[in-house]
Amino acid sequence: MEQAGEPSGGAGVEDGTHVRLVAISSSYGAGGGRIGRQLADRLQVPFIDRAIPAAVAHALAVGIDEAELHDEQVPARWLERLLSGFLAADTGAPTSVPARTPTAEDFRRATEEVLLRQAKTGEGVIVGRAGVVLLRNERGVLRVRLDGPQNARIRQAMDLQGIDEQTATHRLRELDRAHLAYAKHFYGVDIRDPRLYHVIVDSTSIPLATCTEMLYAAASALRAPKSSGP
Repeated sequence: MEQAGEPSGGAGVEDGTHVRLVAISSSYGAGGGRIGRQLADRLQVPFIDRAIPAAVAHALAVGIDEAELHDEQVPARWLERLLSGFLAADTGAPTSVPARTPTAEDFRRATEEVLLRQAKTGEGVIVGRAGVVLLRNERGVLRVRLDGPQNARIRQAMDLQGIDEQTATHRLRELDRAHLAYAKHFYGVDIRDPRLYHVIVDSTSIPLATCTEMLYAAASALRAPKSSGP
């Protein structure tokens, strides 16, 4: 277990409350979506995954497919696709086509707003979206990295997604590269830097359900700061 930031010490419950907000960075094939959803159920908090691009699409009045297309993709590809045009969002609420074409920076900023809004509630499990970077200075957040050897992640992706080895290998190369580029381009960090995390787990060598329980225990052990009141 990798400890970053200020140690929580041996404080009792009176010094703070159990952390109920978790940010997870997961390399492809590490099972981040599965573990994140299980952990959210275990903590009884919202699971923040697809909800982010949906909220971004609503905020920018663009289609959900377009928001997901730009989510954590290499910026150069974003701009190329953005120039091809946008559709008005179909979110069930009145929207209008924006006065100008949204840029990759608009998507990044809108995504940050969704993350920060959720963080203010003090509850939730956030997977991806560079949440560990955005929330790295927040004491009431457990920051987690899920990873593993490439070959093991390829095999696990094949099992979890029901795909062949060639497809899994291609996705691993593309998505790992995209995640690295996203964090580097917008935040100037290497998403693999262990200093960003409280916990780093090889989720290819430990069963996913066990990983979930490990993170639940870590969230329960890490103390959130007491509220200073209004």
